[in-house]
Amino acid sequence: MNSKDIYVRFLTLLQTLQAKELGEQLDSTAEKLLEMITIQYGLEQTLTVTECMELPTIASPATIHRKLDELRLSGWIDFTYEGSNRRTKYLVPSAKANKYFDKVSKLMSKALANQ
Repeated sequence: MNSKDIYVRFLTLLQTLQAKELGEQLDSTAEKLLEMITIQYGLEQTLTVTECMELPTIASPATIHRKLDELRLSGWIDFTYEGSNRRTKYLVPSAKANKYFDKVSKLMSKALANQ
């Protein structure tokens, strides 16, 4: 199995997982935001709400703000604070998001295992 076949297999498995796990909870914009928040958190560069709203490749600031609220209310992200500063909200993936991305990671391993 070549690398293209492995990637296509992974995408096929991922679409099945997304349909099952995400269903109609997240649209593509919210999904991109969740991925960006998780990437930055994993790199120990946790985004603030303000920084996230400055990501023009994802959506307009107003749309991003609305999607952040949707992600928080549906349990995909949490807002945290550092120290006594309660004005700056940091965006972190929730336990629900971590569980989902753990499943995605297992799909990657499964796709590679069938070489």
